[in-house]
Amino acid sequence: MQGLRLEAGRPWPLGATVDEGGVNVAVFSAHARAIELCLFDGDREVARAPLPERTGDVFHGRLPGAGAGLVYGLRAHGPWRPDRGHRFNPNKLLLDPWAREIVAPAGGFAWRPEHHGGDLEHAAHMDGRDNARHALKARVVHEAPLAWRRPRTALADSVLYELHVRAFTRLMPGVPEAERGTYAGLASDAALAHLKRLGVTAVSLLPVHQRLDEPRLVELGLSNHWGYNTIGFFCPEPRYAATREPRAEFRAMVQRLHEAGIEVLIDVVFNHTAEGDERGATLAFRGLDNASWYRLPPHDRSRYENWTGCGNTVNLDHPRVLQFVLDSLRYWVESMGVDGFRFDLAPVLGREQGPFDAGAAFFKALAQDPALQGVKLIAEPWDLGPEGYKLGHFPHGWLEWNDKFRDTTRAFWLGGDCTRGQFAQRLAGSSDFFQAGGRSPLASVNYVCAHDGFNLADLVSYDMRHNEANGEDGRDGHPHNLSWNCGWEGPTGDPDVLARRARLKRALLASVLLAQGTPMLAAGDEIGHSQRGNNNPYCQDNEITWLDWSAADASLAAFTARLIALRRRLLPLGVRWTTGVADANGHADLAWLRRTGESFTVDQWNNRSSRVLGALVGAPGRGGSRLLVLFNGRDIDMDFVLPAGNWVAELDTTTPDGSTTWRRRGAGVYPLQSRSVVLLREDPGPEIEGKRP
Repeated sequence: MQGLRLEAGRPWPLGATVDEGGVNVAVFSAHARAIELCLFDGDREVARAPLPERTGDVFHGRLPGAGAGLVYGLRAHGPWRPDRGHRFNPNKLLLDPWAREIVAPAGGFAWRPEHHGGDLEHAAHMDGRDNARHALKARVVHEAPLAWRRPRTALADSVLYELHVRAFTRLMPGVPEAERGTYAGLASDAALAHLKRLGVTAVSLLPVHQRLDEPRLVELGLSNHWGYNTIGFFCPEPRYAATREPRAEFRAMVQRLHEAGIEVLIDVVFNHTAEGDERGATLAFRGLDNASWYRLPPHDRSRYENWTGCGNTVNLDHPRVLQFVLDSLRYWVESMGVDGFRFDLAPVLGREQGPFDAGAAFFKALAQDPALQGVKLIAEPWDLGPEGYKLGHFPHGWLEWNDKFRDTTRAFWLGGDCTRGQFAQRLAGSSDFFQAGGRSPLASVNYVCAHDGFNLADLVSYDMRHNEANGEDGRDGHPHNLSWNCGWEGPTGDPDVLARRARLKRALLASVLLAQGTPMLAAGDEIGHSQRGNNNPYCQDNEITWLDWSAADASLAAFTARLIALRRRLLPLGVRWTTGVADANGHADLAWLRRTGESFTVDQWNNRSSRVLGALVGAPGRGGSRLLVLFNGRDIDMDFVLPAGNWVAELDTTTPDGSTTWRRRGAGVYPLQSRSVVLLREDPGPEIEGKRP
């Protein structure tokens, strides 16, 4: 093995970067004694040398004459003292956390015993086997600047569409066979046509950072399909690439989506890494500086704080780890073109000494970063740590997944326990969580279905979860789904059951898209895709999760597109908090009505059995005319007394596409059918006899 002649180089930027005439390598470790740079030809190590300089906690060196394409790994020398949190083992080749491209060994990565840093039975014993031939390595890349403009959609106009890159186009007709389930497939004419036809403004992609499948799943012949097990925080997942250039293909996908006016948000997992708990492999972070990268219990530093349920928790209390996260975010914005992020288990990011703090260093650093201004930031506002439920507690400028909206809306329509007052509060932006802190109603990301839990078709088709395919005897996934099978568990040909399910799906979609807040749809819900009752298909890379376009419900897709267009045109409940105070014309910005046309008493608001109410909007977001939104969650039809005025129906969810020709001039009632949502607009047009939709 040849030695290397390294120059001193510089301690920034971290990772390997190409400059004029060489490659600079900078590696953070607060506790290592030395870091070695190892070069590879294929899986064979051909040269090794220690990084010659150390500035503070950064080891660095420069290799003159090198450039893009160089394949390298790292070895870290330091104490093997798991009891003190240190797991240095120079026998293990380590992946650079700042790697821009990851090179898998010949035949692909496998969870081999030699990847473990120590003896699993005797933690004090360091493992002496060298794993370099089978380890992940990094390849130096040269970045190119973006060459296109972003859509920059205003939040008030945003409709999010959560999708999985592979599942979305794996079975989509019109996508070239070789591109199905890939970045190129998502950028195909067929995929773009569907997104534009719907009218969504942003795709929110499940994780696209390079991942590893957990050993347990590999043993079962499954994979981490959702992707929440990151190893490469600067690398697009190569399994989603139709070519051998995932970075270039991802950038080309973003460019095409931007040209179609669609923003790209990505789900990011900075709360844990793929290295797992103390029994896990030593692949990168653990071997470079375990005590800095991870949260370790003060009473037993050989173990890990597990606030994620995935074995470890990343320690953003350390400034270099915080820098790592910010570097990754900037990279995906500046070099890959993304427009925003959804942060998995986001309270972890705000934990410094333990409790969540909206003033934590992460939030302050993000708020002042020039490269991240205007980027959409969405929190999953819960984790498994102490006091981990933090809905409504994130800083100004953040959006949050609102599971209270999800659960209350499901309960209202599917027979769960809720009051009319609770449902109304969710429709009007969830002021109980967001208003007191000065947040906008748009901070609430409203949804009834997401990747996690039942999708829309299954929500109205199953009372119980059916997760047997996951290999955990059906015990995984949340048992409290607030679902209803409408009279039959699973598939059926009963026309009454099918009609009930169809009507409820439309009512649920209307509740999301007409409510105040930022709406989010789950891909496939608009075409009636079923996941066969599996409410936790994280490991199902097959027809369970692949959208079945051959059975697509075209009328439901048309209904969803109509809803989105109505929202864009009228923005019914606006973007500001309502007061209920009447203006000079006697019109309140928002008034809630009983079916008799009267206001609610406190007891009527708290009624848990009634499911009928109307929202009279005196100051809609757009259009100027007053609006009236009617909700009937009962299983019987009833007349709703209308306020004085000339009303025309814009939407009635009892029809397959939501269309209606109903109009009335002067006093009257609307024949509000069971399990339906109706949107009426005040119209000064000529008198037309009332028509039932």
